Amino acid sequence: QVQLVESGGGLVQPGGSLRLSCAASRSIDSIVLMGWYRQAPGKARELVAHITRGGSTNYADSVKGRFTISRDNAKNTVYLQMSSLRPEDTAVYYCNAEDYTQFSVNNYWGQGTQVTVSS
Repeated sequence: QVQLVESGGGLVQPGGSLRLSCAASRSIDSIVLMGWYRQAPGKARELVAHITRGGSTNYADSVKGRFTISRDNAKNTVYLQMSSLRPEDTAVYYCNAEDYTQFSVNNYWGQGTQVTVSS
């Protein structure tokens, strides 16, 4: 098992930047996929970005060029650097880990951190 704790959320003006952190309770070196999701009020949860064990990344079209996901295995931490923030980025952001076994996948989630983009 792995516990995930997000931090770094808060209130920011449009055009501003925030960096979210996801600290894991153990090494993430062996976790195949780490990702960030978000859920805005009244909307479904959506994938923001994910990163593989090998460092390959994928982003939602809405955040391409503005957000960057990275992982620091030595610190057991995944980051989401967000810039040029827009009001529509307002959501609760969740860290996710997909830990694959030989036969199945275990999905772990953090508690979420609120990001509010408003003037």
